[in-house]
Amino acid sequence: MRSGDRLLQGAAVLYGAGLVLHTADHIRRGVGVLTPEVYWAGTISTIAGVPTLLLVFTPHRWAPLVAAITGFQVALGTAAVHLLPHWSSFSDALPGARSTGITLFSWVVVNIEIVGALLLGIFGANLLFHQRQARALASEGRS
Repeated sequence: MRSGDRLLQGAAVLYGAGLVLHTADHIRRGVGVLTPEVYWAGTISTIAGVPTLLLVFTPHRWAPLVAAITGFQVALGTAAVHLLPHWSSFSDALPGARSTGITLFSWVVVNIEIVGALLLGIFGANLLFHQRQARALASEGRS
């Protein structure tokens, strides 16, 4: 296995752990504290994340592309929903939260998911770049 694949899988492990723990934290807190917008955004994010993890661990040829797309979007979306102060119905803001069950555990698992997703995006994009570079070199060699 190439080092790029190992890095992508390592990021997937971190992201997967964050996803599971973050979901467990939402269940602990009760989904009633979420707006419908946050509930469905999280559901869509999870629906995108699970197949991404499956592609990375198979490993599928589309894994780097899907990891790059999903990773960056999940990292940005999760950070916007949870780390910014309340800004809209798409907020489940950790800063300043009151009576929503936010604990230190909530902060830790959200950040694990964000970092894992960001690394998934970075390592997926890196593999895509190197694959494209290798194809370009191979096509030059055939000319």
